[in-house]
Amino acid sequence: MGIAELMIIAVGVSMDAFAVSICKGLSVQNIRPRHAGQTALWFGGFQALMPLIGYFLGASFADFVSSVDHWIAFILLGIIGGNMIKESFHKEECCSVDPDFSFRTMLAMAIATSIDALAIGVSFAFLKVNIWHAVLLIGITTALFSGVGVYIGNIFGNRYKSKAEFAGGFILIAMGLKILLDHTVL
Repeated sequence: MGIAELMIIAVGVSMDAFAVSICKGLSVQNIRPRHAGQTALWFGGFQALMPLIGYFLGASFADFVSSVDHWIAFILLGIIGGNMIKESFHKEECCSVDPDFSFRTMLAMAIATSIDALAIGVSFAFLKVNIWHAVLLIGITTALFSGVGVYIGNIFGNRYKSKAEFAGGFILIAMGLKILLDHTVL
């Protein structure tokens, strides 16, 4: 998997964090740079950590499933992407995120937005991806999207949340399909 494909996956997997960051920005009356910085560090850090954990979990049994690894990656990315698209159609009048930036709140939100990245890491193990490049790219991409998302949410409100989730889901499904086709078409 090349850097372009990793970048596309990084953008796709960061969309959940981006959507929550938009809500975080919406919840803050007087936004400060530290709000965007905290959100970027929490979400970017966990989005980098989870694929790393998933990779090492997946690597422990990757040799046993090497003949179907592309199907597993396709299914995992399809499920994650499909779920993101489904969530994008749930109409919410406003985000249900409060303006709390405490350790407990940010930890819970960072874990919740990065669970999908754990499965991505398992897929990376099957595909023999350079995990260090992948986690660095995912972490930086998510941090940038999250920091910017706080400001977008503060300025524009809830308008882009569902579009971000839909785009992220579509990207992940497309990458899963590409992986499958690369391994099954002559």
